[in-house]
Amino acid sequence: MAVPPRVRQTSDPMSPVPEPTDDELMSAYARGDASAFERLYARHQAGLYRFIRRLLGTALAAQTDEIFQDTWLRVVNARQQWEPQGASFRTWLYTLANHRVIDIWRRSGREVSMSTDDDSPWEPDAGGAAWQQWPAPASPTPHSEDLAFWRRAGERLLGCLEELPLAQRSAFLLHHDDELPLAEVARTLEVGFETAKTRLRYAMSKLRTCMGAYLAPMQGGTP
Repeated sequence: MAVPPRVRQTSDPMSPVPEPTDDELMSAYARGDASAFERLYARHQAGLYRFIRRLLGTALAAQTDEIFQDTWLRVVNARQQWEPQGASFRTWLYTLANHRVIDIWRRSGREVSMSTDDDSPWEPDAGGAAWQQWPAPASPTPHSEDLAFWRRAGERLLGCLEELPLAQRSAFLLHHDDELPLAEVARTLEVGFETAKTRLRYAMSKLRTCMGAYLAPMQGGTP
C-alpha cells in the first residue's frame, strides 16, 4: 500500500502578520529603514505630546512644540547608538522628554525639587465624604447636569495637576495617564522604585484633596 506524501504545512496567507514591537522598529530604523521610524512616530506622537503639554502646564505650554520636536530629534540622532537596555522604547522616549521639560522649568526660574519629602502630607477625610455624592461617571444615559459635572471635574483635575510639584506630576501622568507600570515610571524618571511610589502617593493625596475640596460644594449646587 502506497503511503501518501506528507503535505507540507504552510502558513495561512490570510492570517494577520503580527505587529513589530517598538524595539524591533527602532532596531530596523537604526539599520536605515525610515518607514520604521514613521511607524514609531505614529504610535507615540499623541501620547508623548499630551505628556509634555500636561507636564509643562499652562504657564509653559508655548514650549510644548519645541520639546516635542526636540525629543524626536534626539531619537533620530541616537539611532545608531540605541540598544534595548531593560527598558522599553516608550520608557526611553518619555525619559528624553522628561529631561527636556526639567531643563525648560529650570530655565524659566521655576523650582524643580526631586525630593520625596513633603511638609504637608494629605490626611483623608472620614470615609472620603467629599466624594460620596458624586454622580456615577459611567451611566448609560447620563443627565445633562451629570455631564456638566464631569466636564467641570475634568477641567478642575487639569488645574489640580498644575498645582503639583513637577516630580509628583510626572509620576502621576506616567502611571495614570500613560498607563506605565510603576517599575517603568521609576525607570523613566531615573529614580528607585520606592521613590517613584512615594511621589505617586503624594500626587494622589494632593489631587484627592484638591478635587474633593472643589467638588464637594456641588452636592448642594454649582460651586
